[in-house]
Amino acid sequence: MSAEPPPPASGRSCEGCTLCCKIFGIPELEKPRHAWCAHCEIGKGCRIYETRPASCREFVCGWLIDGTVPEHWRPAKSRMVLTTEDGGRRLVINVDAGRLDAWKKPPYYAEIKRMAAAMAQSRGQVIVWQGRNAIAVLPGRDKPLGPIAPGQIIVTTERDGPGGGDIDVEVMTAEELAAAQR
Repeated sequence: MSAEPPPPASGRSCEGCTLCCKIFGIPELEKPRHAWCAHCEIGKGCRIYETRPASCREFVCGWLIDGTVPEHWRPAKSRMVLTTEDGGRRLVINVDAGRLDAWKKPPYYAEIKRMAAAMAQSRGQVIVWQGRNAIAVLPGRDKPLGPIAPGQIIVTTERDGPGGGDIDVEVMTAEELAAAQR
């Protein structure tokens, strides 16, 4: 049995925001990514909230639980849902397929670049999901990764650059990663 998700930050709620019901797939309902859930009343909430699937119950929106995330990142406004993976070492920005350029607009892009610089200090990652395509946001550049297939993983690496080693990101299989670590 999985742990309960953290409670919302003080003064925050999902009220009026249902973007997660569009962006994420729900395997238990065979709902694909970037399609509205049949049980979602857009802008209001879930019609089966009390009996919603485990993947919905376990979902955690970064804006909702982290009171330090600015108000303009509220998913209903920004058209992006923040999540973390890998124990917080990966910040994921899930962009609404209807607004794929949302992450590039001010003030978001400048903030994302600052987040990328901070995450790079500990070899963390900032990944933007723009539809089916992943983009690694690095301090000095954005690196399109394309679709990530099942069994592939996004790995932080270092590459030689002017002035020393630069953080990079590669897509590998577990076998490729094991071979690279030998």
